[in-house]
Amino acid sequence: MDEFSIYRLLGMVFVGATFYAFEIPNYFDWIVKKTQYLNNLKATLAKTGLAILYFNPLWIARHLFFIKLFSGQFQNIGWNILEIAFWSFLANILISFIANYIIQNFFKLKWRFLASAIFSALMAIYYALSEVLFA
Repeated sequence: MDEFSIYRLLGMVFVGATFYAFEIPNYFDWIVKKTQYLNNLKATLAKTGLAILYFNPLWIARHLFFIKLFSGQFQNIGWNILEIAFWSFLANILISFIANYIIQNFFKLKWRFLASAIFSALMAIYYALSEVLFA
């Protein structure tokens, strides 16, 4: 979209290194504790479902809010972000399910945040495009 912004880049790096770096590993740890007594398919589906539950439309809306905030697009911050996030979530649910299934069930706990961060970096491009696709 030819809209590179150093402020947006630095802002998102800050958010990733603070908020996301704190809450995501803690949530993944919580998933392990909640599913530790489940077996096989039940554990697999519970871990995947709980991960998707975290990366829900509200999480996407918060991410879009940060993008707008750090881009200086204050006038574009509104309730429409929730609608965009909802459609974005629905459109990528299959990809998100597969990625979270792999992250939660094939990566050791200490590597899940890194795997999730890599997936999230790819999804951040999609979230930025979500406004064009779903607005």
